[in-house]
Amino acid sequence: MKLYTSKVVASWLGLTERRVRQLRDEGIIQEARPGLYELQPTVRRYIQYLRGGAGGDKLNEERAGLLAIKRKKAQIELDELEGGLHRTEDIERAMGAMLSNFRTRMLAIPAKTAGDISRMKDQAEIFDRLKMEVDEALDELSNYDAAFAEEEGGAQEKQGDAEQEV
Repeated sequence: MKLYTSKVVASWLGLTERRVRQLRDEGIIQEARPGLYELQPTVRRYIQYLRGGAGGDKLNEERAGLLAIKRKKAQIELDELEGGLHRTEDIERAMGAMLSNFRTRMLAIPAKTAGDISRMKDQAEIFDRLKMEVDEALDELSNYDAAFAEEEGGAQEKQGDAEQEV
């Protein structure tokens, strides 16, 4: 059996002598005698190391996990761009605006209908008038797409104003 120095092993593997010593210290390759290596087993162990064996499994798992996270992030960004996904802040802002508009509309019903209702004598007619006003307010509340679009339009206008200020 012929033994080779770390310089020869480094040359065969395309590494520096220092890297060969690091691989030895990490237990990836082994010396046959101090400072001397068998070429064939050393090359085989180094190839095994590069393929993911001898501790490389954990690194490959980490890389796969990172890749999965990046893929998930990219999918979320794509869904957001296509309109299938909305940020929590945007939804909270749109819902707040919707509920504020609904509250205002409900509070306006007495002032809006008081004059008409005071002239009505038929209870069914009063009921129909009030029901019509409440139904209109509820219809507006059920149209969340319009409220969300209004909120996005307002956010885009604010962004445009901010860009003009710069």
